[in-house]
Amino acid sequence: MFTVAPLRPDVRLQRIEHARTAVMKGHENTRAIGESLGVQPWIERSWERCMLLGHRPEQRVAFDPISTAMARRTFEANQRLAHAARPVLDQLGHAMAHTRYFAILTNAAGVVVDAHGPIDRSDRRAEAVTRVGVDLSEANIGTSAIGAALHELQPVWLHRGEHFFQDTSVYSCAGAPVFGPQGQCVGMLDLTGVEAVERPELVHLVAQSARSIENALVLHLQHTLLVRINWPGLRLGEEADGLVCLDADGSVLGMNPAALHMTGAATRQTPSGLGWHAGDLFALPFELLFDAARAGHACTEVPLWSGLRLNAQALLRNQRARLVDTTAAAGPSALPLKDLETSLILQAVRDARGNVAQAAKTLGISRATVYRKLSPAARKPH
Repeated sequence: MFTVAPLRPDVRLQRIEHARTAVMKGHENTRAIGESLGVQPWIERSWERCMLLGHRPEQRVAFDPISTAMARRTFEANQRLAHAARPVLDQLGHAMAHTRYFAILTNAAGVVVDAHGPIDRSDRRAEAVTRVGVDLSEANIGTSAIGAALHELQPVWLHRGEHFFQDTSVYSCAGAPVFGPQGQCVGMLDLTGVEAVERPELVHLVAQSARSIENALVLHLQHTLLVRINWPGLRLGEEADGLVCLDADGSVLGMNPAALHMTGAATRQTPSGLGWHAGDLFALPFELLFDAARAGHACTEVPLWSGLRLNAQALLRNQRARLVDTTAAAGPSALPLKDLETSLILQAVRDARGNVAQAAKTLGISRATVYRKLSPAARKPH
């Protein structure tokens, strides 16, 4: 994230132009010049990539015509992304209704998948960039929030002359990458205005909206168990939760970026070199997560292999309706892991009608462990 100095609009545009001149003419220390003028280093990197492709700022940008068949193929090839994003695009349209900004969703190649909001279809400049199937990649239209977000894999903001081509200097835009359930970039979300007032606060809006799309992509997986995780002291049931989807065997079908980072999976390989398993992420038998869901525990303490602990809510697929009203307070109200284990062992002993050997066999643990966990007061003859 970054902030833009509160400059007068004309001064801001002058500084952008001075930075462009320094880069285009190949001055030494262009990076230092750009930073002193308020232009981000990644913008200069994009300008440099465009020049390496042989582009020149005065070239005309060709927004190629899109056939109906091509538009349909693009949408169909990205249906999962478009479906997950549609509610978010609707909300963005409402949030930006009076700002002259609109939302564009692209795939990972920068090709438009959907667009929504106050788009002035009579303005060729707005119409050109909102057609499904149009290529808005950096190679095709030069520096933009779309190409920059896909290259930098972080939220970005560009204003007017920070675009490479003169033809695209009428746009101001915020962009953020969208990551899929396997951690790969699957597209990006862009908020664009044509000759609009600069609004860098849209970076926050686009980043939050991209997170909502990522969460929707995970929740649409055909999972058996959903595990919502967050740090102690934070509430479960919010957009910031980590989401982990498991199949019936505990294999991880997908995670959102928050879960990747909370569990440490973003910075390490799977032990098997294949897909993740719940047992790779959490330092407990994965069956306990299923048992916690069946028992209806709103918040359970879950250890990680690093020694850190998270709060979690496990929900079977048929319990998903509870997500809407989930506001379980994390922290002191979370059921400690040892208490969860004890309650599950007690239940197993009851189900076995007091037969500790049978309960131990059902749980896959030793009789000694059952006795130790339950304490002398809970022992029963077998």
